[in-house]
Amino acid sequence: MKTGAFNATRKYTRNAFQLFTRSGSIGGFVLFFCAIIAVVVANTPSLQHLLDIWGMDMGIEVGKFSIKMDFIQWINDGLMAIFFLNVGLEIKHEILAGELSQPKKAMLPIFAALGGMIVPAVIYSFFNAGTASANGWGIPMATDIAFAMGVLALLGKSCPIGLKVFLTALAIVDDLGSIIVLAVFYPTHAIHVIYLIYAAIVMAILLLMNYMNVRNSTWYVILGLFLWYFVFKSGIHATIAGVLLAITIPAKTRINEVRFYTNVQHLLNKFKTASHGELDVTSSPEQLDILHQINNRVDDISPLTDRFQVALSTPVNYIIMPLFALANAGVAFGGDIFDSNYFHIAEGIFLGLLVGKPVGIFLFSWLSIKLKLAQLPNHSTYKQLFAIGMVGSIGFTMSLFIDNLAFTDPEMVAVGKAAVLITSAVAVILGFLAVKITGRKKEA
Repeated sequence: MKTGAFNATRKYTRNAFQLFTRSGSIGGFVLFFCAIIAVVVANTPSLQHLLDIWGMDMGIEVGKFSIKMDFIQWINDGLMAIFFLNVGLEIKHEILAGELSQPKKAMLPIFAALGGMIVPAVIYSFFNAGTASANGWGIPMATDIAFAMGVLALLGKSCPIGLKVFLTALAIVDDLGSIIVLAVFYPTHAIHVIYLIYAAIVMAILLLMNYMNVRNSTWYVILGLFLWYFVFKSGIHATIAGVLLAITIPAKTRINEVRFYTNVQHLLNKFKTASHGELDVTSSPEQLDILHQINNRVDDISPLTDRFQVALSTPVNYIIMPLFALANAGVAFGGDIFDSNYFHIAEGIFLGLLVGKPVGIFLFSWLSIKLKLAQLPNHSTYKQLFAIGMVGSIGFTMSLFIDNLAFTDPEMVAVGKAAVLITSAVAVILGFLAVKITGRKKEA
């Protein structure tokens, strides 16, 4: 009896842990906590020696091949490529089988995302046009999906499920737009055509593997490493390699659902026939063989994209993104940080995110609905649509990422980081209150 209770408790704990680690909303809280730690360390003189870790040289050297970078660059160019691979897989899933797979459903988040990117960029440019900081127009364009999901998790039933789905799809389209902006407008150095050719060759091989439905994940990982290196050397930001790899990973299955159901049902019947009333399945080799066959059928029906997403969700949410926050969110809030010649950067980011995002999301959504290109999410109002746009104004990960690429002056980078952190914190509070208040009125 005690053994059964222990096993049940262990199973419950394991399932709860898996649910916890795969939850994107919990990842948002972890990200927020790491950002706070980074800010505290950066503003505590006795702890600032800890920041030296980000400048440590690290690298790989095999014969004549050598690649060396400091720790923060390995995070931003290396580990974040895995983050972008995960984002690319999410985009691919939404396009093939999610909210973006049906034109009528896809139009609202697409229009909303366009508005949420264009209006913030215009507002930023209004304050920074003709200045040394004009290149930072991409900073206020992004929505941080992890933080947004964290806010929605806190809201619970105050936010209709239709709006939650809408915000998720919007953030996915937003990520796609940010990736395009990143690839086109923020190269890391001069473009080297020879490495682009090498990357194109690797990409062609990966696409051929996709066409042939090669499902061995090891080959995609190996070729993905080559792709990352060639993209890194080409001058395009290395993280784009993650998105390119996601495009090539097969989403097809070996068998369809009818064949899967028929095969598994047949195997389950055989399993039942082979039963001798034994509690321990390992005592029956015949049943073990049937279980292996069922497992093979599950592999046949499971797309490789799904297996990659499951494998990546925990390291991305609980290792890569927290490391990125620890390495990049640390900014010293000195008394003169906003008294510099670059205050217009803070104005552009603050108003671009906090005003431009919700206004752009709402206006473009309203326009698409009035033109009958899209429809309002079920059980929601225009006020709630504007409120969810406030949640969409949380721009953290991608905003910090583009801030590092947009500016070369450390002072400009610091002002941009501070503005992103402050604006995102304000957006979390205002977004939560806006959805909560409009949700209450809807219930009344």
